[in-house]
Amino acid sequence: MECEMEKTETKDQKPYNPKVGRPPKKVKRQSQLMVRLTENERFLIEEKARGAGMKPSAWFRQAAKKAKVLARFTPGDLTFLRMLSGMANNLNQLTRAAHREGLVTVQKRCRELLSDIDDILKKLRNDDR
Repeated sequence: MECEMEKTETKDQKPYNPKVGRPPKKVKRQSQLMVRLTENERFLIEEKARGAGMKPSAWFRQAAKKAKVLARFTPGDLTFLRMLSGMANNLNQLTRAAHREGLVTVQKRCRELLSDIDDILKKLRNDDR
């Protein structure tokens, strides 16, 4: 009789199956970042996500990983901008002199100044941006 009871008990118990249910995620997202957006910004993100066939949050994460954010101005850039500001002041003075004395008298100085301004602008553009 005991043998029969043991057999029935083992039949009623189901073997443990660890693969039942949803598998655990490899990476759990536990942190949140709240971002305030204008309606236009939100619409833009949602449209881009829809175009990529993604949810906005997934699109935003992927865009954040690939984004390259540049510093607005480096200290070297600020030096060049100060130089440009001084040159703009010189150009204004040359313009006034040209009105008083005639363009032919300040033509050489204007060309030199414009060449200097062009050089500085080229340096700012070629700043590995």
